[in-house]
Amino acid sequence: MFKNNKLSYFLYFISYIFILTITSPAKALDIDAREYILVDFQTWTVLAEKNADEPMPPSSMSKLMTAYMLFEAVHSGAVSLDDYFDVSENAWRKGGAASGGSTMFLEPNSRVRVEDLLRGIIIQSGNDACIVVAEEMAGTEDTFALEMTERALEIGLKGSNFTNSTGLPDKDHYMTSRDLATLARRIIKDFPEYYSLYSERNFTYNGIKQFNRNPLLSVPGNADGLKTGRTSIAGYGLTASAMRDGRRLILVANGMKTAKIRSSETSKLMDWGFRNFTNKNLFRKGEIISNADVWLGEEKVVPLILQEDISITIPRQAWRTLQVKVVYSGPVPSPIIEGQKIGTLVIDGEKMSPLEYELFASKGIEKLGFFKRIKAAANHILFGYSNE
Repeated sequence: MFKNNKLSYFLYFISYIFILTITSPAKALDIDAREYILVDFQTWTVLAEKNADEPMPPSSMSKLMTAYMLFEAVHSGAVSLDDYFDVSENAWRKGGAASGGSTMFLEPNSRVRVEDLLRGIIIQSGNDACIVVAEEMAGTEDTFALEMTERALEIGLKGSNFTNSTGLPDKDHYMTSRDLATLARRIIKDFPEYYSLYSERNFTYNGIKQFNRNPLLSVPGNADGLKTGRTSIAGYGLTASAMRDGRRLILVANGMKTAKIRSSETSKLMDWGFRNFTNKNLFRKGEIISNADVWLGEEKVVPLILQEDISITIPRQAWRTLQVKVVYSGPVPSPIIEGQKIGTLVIDGEKMSPLEYELFASKGIEKLGFFKRIKAAANHILFGYSNE
């Protein structure tokens, strides 16, 4: 191809670099939990984590998946909140008052409204309510557990396997804290019309009033969900979400020794995440980021745009320099098709992994006619590439 000693046809150009200010990463906070993860809801940036991909017994936090399955059925119209499900003898024996576990106190051979079952699962953590849902929706709890596992994989839960609907201990029943965070996010995003159930403080059924066990609902900080868990094997756990000043965080912690530690440590981690980090909206979908030089085109440059909004989560303290670069191989040969991938937007900074986003041509550009191409090629040979 055409060459000179200054520039070859396909030099790797950096179109421009501009500077933003951000903070250097805040020192990670460690809490007294066996597994935990703290994630920004909008950008899905992990702020802190420990053993986040280790399979763990999720105890009653796995009821988030049971509720998700029922939410889907109601949302699709397959089930109505006003439908009634039958309470089997099996559901009563395995999850009712006689079982010794958390229960909604359903009566055997009775019928219960679906909306009440949802509150029984979410607020009262009723094992009997979960089993009723499983049997009604899949015939047996075992079949429902298989369906839970299959659906979990479909929605991005890569480290989860279910053998029951309740979270009762089983060596083959496990989740990861990252999966629980992903599931919490899916519930909030997919079913906003039902998410408010997780912030309700109490529910009375069969004359028995029970209180939501989520400790963050009763402390300042705008927590509005989701689910606690506790067994002797798993320890104390919590999947929680809170919103402050329009920003939401999701927290999962498990393997804590007492309810008091669960309350104090999760509250501390949530406060740390809000205090030390903030979100910055950098670019919007369709915004022109830069222009790329065009080779032998009817126009000399093509505007580059994003096909997505870009927001990042950054620390608040100790501001540093963030570089935002537009990188492309250029000049870009014509013809160019609208929407063609041209380059990459690279966001990089101290102590962070580079973030890359594809840049696309905002419009099509036709190739020069024959005689104009000859003239441009001659100019390139004599004077090197020029965009003038």
